[in-house]
Amino acid sequence: MQIKQADSIKSLKVIPVPGRILSVKKRFVKSWQLYILLLPAIVYFTIFHYVPMYGVQIAFKDYIATLGITGSPWIGFDHFIRFYNSYYFWRILKNTFAISFYQLALFPLPILFALSLNELKNGAFKKWTQTLTYAPHFISVVVVVGMLIAFLDPISGLVNNVITKLGGEAIPFLTSPGWFRHIYVWSGEWQSLGWGTIIYLAALAGVNPELHESASIDGATRIQRILYVNIPSILPAIVVLFILNIGKFMSIGFEKVLLMQNSLNSETSDIIQTFVYETGIIGGEYDFSAAIGLFDSVINIILLVTVNYLAKKTSENSLW
Repeated sequence: MQIKQADSIKSLKVIPVPGRILSVKKRFVKSWQLYILLLPAIVYFTIFHYVPMYGVQIAFKDYIATLGITGSPWIGFDHFIRFYNSYYFWRILKNTFAISFYQLALFPLPILFALSLNELKNGAFKKWTQTLTYAPHFISVVVVVGMLIAFLDPISGLVNNVITKLGGEAIPFLTSPGWFRHIYVWSGEWQSLGWGTIIYLAALAGVNPELHESASIDGATRIQRILYVNIPSILPAIVVLFILNIGKFMSIGFEKVLLMQNSLNSETSDIIQTFVYETGIIGGEYDFSAAIGLFDSVINIILLVTVNYLAKKTSENSLW
């Protein structure tokens, strides 16, 4: 009996999966349009992101321009040790982490804004609100900082004029270390809030209406439908965007900080990116600044991989 079963098993024909038997060439021919669309992105990242990584090795060398990258002497981790022992190390690290955590704490705001917009029934008002909140995204950083300077000026600024009219004293917002982080983060949130809601609104548009109908029949209120239908439906998008935000945790907007920075608020405005600019571009220490930039990138990679791993284990939603 066992012999007959074995013969019958051998006689069975295994139906191959089409995707497995296709060669790489056949797959390319079958979807060549998609590969053509992907090609510009591959070329861009290769030229501007991967090829320049060849120069990262100067972080471990005493770089001398006349000798070139390969001819400069190898010094190992001397630049990293020098950065760690520098007077500014803990201050710029604390400032970078403080601003990054501040920004991360405001991560739920675009989600709440998208959920609020999605509940609006007045179509005209909804479109007007979307346009009004999207518009700041297209304003240049230089213009935004110029607006901050104009509005927060202690003498002629609109904000301080209102404060003095109400009986208060003018506040030097842009020269006060205690105000720098608040102004930087909240002005950035104002500029990016509307644009950041686009993905969440797109995800909410894909929620099955039958789920809301079933919930309404069961007596669920609007708040309950948001909590138990909308949020679980957009959770994958939330997790992916959160991981992407963690991936640039240490990468604070350099241009805006540099434009807002002055000698009076440097106590809280000095960050890793501005220190790289000062040592590399202004000071001409390209090897030292490359080491600082590499230190920043390594922290971002570690955070990205760690959070992606935790997200995959807890929610089964991740980048990879």
